[in-house]
Amino acid sequence: MNELASLIGGRRREGDEIVADINPAAPDERVAMVSLATTELAAEAVEAAAAAFTPWRDTPPPARGDVLRSAADLVDERADAIGRDLAREEGKTLAYAIGETRRAGAILRYYAGQTLEPDGETYPSHSPLTFLYARREPLGVVLAITPWNFPIAIPAWKIAPAIAFGNTVVWKPAEIVPLTSTHFATALSDAGLPDGVLNLVLGRGSVVGDTLVAHDRVDAVTFTGSNPVGRALQLTATEAGKKVQLELGGKNPAVVLADADLELAAEQVARGAFLSAGQKCTATSRVIVEQPVLEELGERVAALARSWPVGDPLDEGVLMGPLVSRPALERFSAAVAAARAQGGEVRFGGRVLDRPGNFVEPTLIVAPRHDAFPIAWEETFAPILYVFEVADVDEALRAHNAVPQGLSSAIFTDSLRAAERFLSAAGSDCGIANVNAGTSGAEIGGAFGGEKDTGGGRESGSDAWKAYMRRQTSTVNWGRDLPLAQGIQFG
Repeated sequence: MNELASLIGGRRREGDEIVADINPAAPDERVAMVSLATTELAAEAVEAAAAAFTPWRDTPPPARGDVLRSAADLVDERADAIGRDLAREEGKTLAYAIGETRRAGAILRYYAGQTLEPDGETYPSHSPLTFLYARREPLGVVLAITPWNFPIAIPAWKIAPAIAFGNTVVWKPAEIVPLTSTHFATALSDAGLPDGVLNLVLGRGSVVGDTLVAHDRVDAVTFTGSNPVGRALQLTATEAGKKVQLELGGKNPAVVLADADLELAAEQVARGAFLSAGQKCTATSRVIVEQPVLEELGERVAALARSWPVGDPLDEGVLMGPLVSRPALERFSAAVAAARAQGGEVRFGGRVLDRPGNFVEPTLIVAPRHDAFPIAWEETFAPILYVFEVADVDEALRAHNAVPQGLSSAIFTDSLRAAERFLSAAGSDCGIANVNAGTSGAEIGGAFGGEKDTGGGRESGSDAWKAYMRRQTSTVNWGRDLPLAQGIQFG
């Protein structure tokens, strides 16, 4: 039995409460026992990160990159073991869990490469005797709060850039994935990351969250999770002058026009809606279909759902595992009941499966008008796909943009005109917009984040430095005869 505790300043630190880490596919199985951090340990984690900041900031960036590269090698070497534990505590299928682990290794390598990139810019000056430039500098201590649904990939794309750019990190993962979190922190430590640069706090957000966010030594916060928690955190942090980056989920639409390749569209929609049991912030939860192809698309998606085995994520051939917890199971049932009450027709699925574990059927619901179906505005985090009929692309875009979230979106069409309209400023009001590709997933090199209620800055890819660095502008003069323009002062 794994016995887990927080890792602070390079040392294992136990709290005052022990809880079990449960397998959602087999509720009688304990994956690990976890010692939960107290508020005192949370404060110590911040102090440890603050003490480690100056020497880590002063470490040459290429040397930081070497640590990340070594950590990537270790993550890859341990991918099968980490993936198995990830599947056991989170419920993702083994193949997807191992794939997510290897993606974390790829993310570490990407940011190792970023440590060799330029860290500033030069600008033309009005004076021939002036050198004007800007450098990027680390912020200090970054608090990373990560969700359970991608328990190694999301931490990697927050922690890797933060430490690559010279910050130190306090990491508070979701409390239901402590074993995967410990694996990732251990890989970085084993790769030579100095003590205190990454501090892992295994604790309940309701206990340690306020201490971490409000601590005066925390300089920036990056958070992925629910809207209520994220917005409350943002208010506390910004009032204290901290930099904040948020990703608060989505209600992601796929638009399918009558000229689309329906085989491609059905596969991409089904994969986006049902794989990982729909527990992705980029999951396809709404499909908006032109009337002539609605029935055929629905039949194709339902046929795929019927053919995909649901079961223990460690079993070969299983494509959909359990929901992560009993509360998630209850939210699924409540969403299906609400959809029926609001006039939705369950075409496939809708049931909790009669077996141990948090298993449900992938579910396809044909809905009435998009503006008369409020359940479709709520992020359920379950394998439920709502299908809306529209008359044309104009109505499709209105339905697409009607919800308050704006993370990821897709359109399936053979029309260049329709695709360009979808990608235009007047089209998809989302942070990520795809053509003939699903809503789920993201390239490592692309910025990730959303608009509207989802929004709060970008992370990952070429924009990652903006969340974890500040720009310092400098002027170097080597003469006394400055032109008038140099003497003009602003502010």
